[in-house]
Amino acid sequence: MTNQPEHSTTILRRSWGWTRFVLAVLGALTMVATRSAPAQTFSVLHNFTGGADGANTFSGLYVAPSGVLYGTATHGGTYGAGTVFKLNQLNSSWVFSPLYEFTGGSDGALPEGGVVMGPNGALYGTASNGGDNYGGVFELRPPPMFCRSVECYWEESVLHNFTGRPDGEYPIFVNLAFDQAGDIYGTTLDGGMDDLGTTFELTASGGGYTESILHSFGSGSDGQSPFSGVVLDRAGNVYGVTPSGGTGTTCSSGCGAVYQLMPSNGGWLENVLVNFDGANGYYPNGNLIIDDSGNLYGATLGKSGQGSVVYKLAPAGGGFTYSVLYTFISYCDSYGGVARDAAGHFFGVCNGGGTHNDGWIYELTNCSEACSLIDLHDFSGSDGASPYPGPVLDANGNLYGTTYLGGRGSCEDGCGVVWEITP
Repeated sequence: MTNQPEHSTTILRRSWGWTRFVLAVLGALTMVATRSAPAQTFSVLHNFTGGADGANTFSGLYVAPSGVLYGTATHGGTYGAGTVFKLNQLNSSWVFSPLYEFTGGSDGALPEGGVVMGPNGALYGTASNGGDNYGGVFELRPPPMFCRSVECYWEESVLHNFTGRPDGEYPIFVNLAFDQAGDIYGTTLDGGMDDLGTTFELTASGGGYTESILHSFGSGSDGQSPFSGVVLDRAGNVYGVTPSGGTGTTCSSGCGAVYQLMPSNGGWLENVLVNFDGANGYYPNGNLIIDDSGNLYGATLGKSGQGSVVYKLAPAGGGFTYSVLYTFISYCDSYGGVARDAAGHFFGVCNGGGTHNDGWIYELTNCSEACSLIDLHDFSGSDGASPYPGPVLDANGNLYGTTYLGGRGSCEDGCGVVWEITP
């Protein structure tokens, strides 16, 4: 199997993040009434091989307005340092095209986060390593000449290399976000003033980008070590989660927090919106999503005595009201966030559990009252295993995602897949 970077292995096996055994026992002892899925079609769009296409993706997918899927593979590629790829639908088939292979040098290495399309049509993402060995932010542009080949590589530019303290280091499961001015926002796991992570902004300046640190996590009570990226509301406020820190005392390093950063007197003011304490959930890992009303949604890895929870934060009286939409009593390690369709249904993945204990895909319906759980697909290994990132929806309601393991690739335990569920 392709080796993970050392810091990723450490992250996933920290004592506060590894609850698989407890939840497995719970799942074995608990019978859960789960509705069968209505007519759905599950398909594997691509099996990663570990070669030039990549292997073992931690990141989710980005759906362009044209319907093209873009993503990253953390490992694989010619140099073993990861890849960026796209999947384009051609009639009833999907065509996989590698766009960039990281060399592990100044261009970066090990992209654990996904890519997003900026206002200019270029792709933007983060590499968790390489550069100055602390990771960086990159841009990919299509080649200047039209290319008819399936392997049509894009041109990379490094926008920023992190330097550690006080700058930040190791952006991991980050999907970058843009504001209306085209500025870029994200997080780093470590670095900053106290080496407990940062939230940063990159502003276009003089043909390049200038970095600003919006917040350095450090007191513990403000959260620490953010895994995922951020979302912005219409007023320009920034929202994110940290899987540890906060004031919750039932977890050894804090149970995590949801935070808000507001522009204030030329700087940024942090407000902690939720301190997780176990009873309301613990260890939020995945990206938040935000709806047109400013409601925030996310998922936690677990809850005291139970499985993962899907939660909502609703604006109220100048603050936010926290509520749990659904608590899993079956085995579900949720490292990713959720997707939400126009009808208010939620979609997510569980890293473990399911019929074959390789993970599963779920839908939550009727959440305006009491959510009902639908099991959309149980991974079996050959069709994927261990999905980490949350899924995404296209304009037609098709659901897409990736798995870290499984499939038919040459890696030990499989190199992962890209999957689709069509309604």
